[in-house]
Amino acid sequence: MMVQREGFRERLLTWYDRHRRDLPWRASRDPYRVWLSEIMLQQTRVAAVIEHYQEFLRRFPTVKKLAAARESSVLAAWSGLGYYRRARMLHAAAKVIVRQHGGELPSTEQELRALPGIGRYTAAAIASIAFGEPTAVVDGNVERVLQRISGKQLSGKALWTAAGKLLDPNRPGDFNQAMMELGAVVCTPRAPACLTCPVVQFCTTRGEFAAKGKATPQKKREIHYVLDRRNEDHRNAEVFLLQRTQHASLMPGMWELPEITGTNGTGSPSFTLRHSITVTDYTVQVWHCAAPSHVSGKWVSVKRLRQVALTGLARKILRKAAIL
Repeated sequence: MMVQREGFRERLLTWYDRHRRDLPWRASRDPYRVWLSEIMLQQTRVAAVIEHYQEFLRRFPTVKKLAAARESSVLAAWSGLGYYRRARMLHAAAKVIVRQHGGELPSTEQELRALPGIGRYTAAAIASIAFGEPTAVVDGNVERVLQRISGKQLSGKALWTAAGKLLDPNRPGDFNQAMMELGAVVCTPRAPACLTCPVVQFCTTRGEFAAKGKATPQKKREIHYVLDRRNEDHRNAEVFLLQRTQHASLMPGMWELPEITGTNGTGSPSFTLRHSITVTDYTVQVWHCAAPSHVSGKWVSVKRLRQVALTGLARKILRKAAIL
């Protein structure tokens, strides 16, 4: 990659020091907090992570607290972030860290990759940010920056090699975060802000590098859920929920509202909301009525809902109904 590395590093880090976003996980280089933020940020927007990150730390302030918790409690704290396998792997890794490492995260990329749920990117991010190991990261933002700078469709080993060559070995954690920050707020997928880019002079394409592939079109689907309540005006108000089996392919063990197939065209839903999962955009119709008699569920106290491992959609419905 024909880039003047020293000049690139200096300009990027100067920009990062002045303009980086004030995010809660940047207030500390504590390995546990860095690890938690990196897992939460996978496939999830920064804005959605902030509140969950702070609440998760309130419940589980240390690796040992997390390892000692019940899985249902961990899933309840994770509820709303989606991709619940991340929470299960986080919990499993915490147990390994306590059992094999005395409650302290390993300090090298190689050791970190041996933990459940930690791949190459996450291990490199933790090792560089928390421990200063000079190892580069590649996520979607970094990939886009590298490709636009070089003007090449880099992938696989070539992409990681390019990131490694550009890395500032003196401030690896800050440099990695700066590259990701640049891709997130300046070198964006569409309409990159080249005029405000701190390293535009080193860029081959000036934002014109074509995006690879086409976006997958969203599928449309309508679904219906029952919101069944009792004792609504009393302190012991309850909501009827059912639990997915532990063998379910999606979100096993999570709690949700009963789904119904239709309403035979009678009446109107209490409210409607939108919900998206991967490539499907759902229109969700919520009905205030009794749950079907054949549904095997459980009445759950409204006061306990925050400790229940709810699916993201169930949480969204309950919030819309001003119950949660």
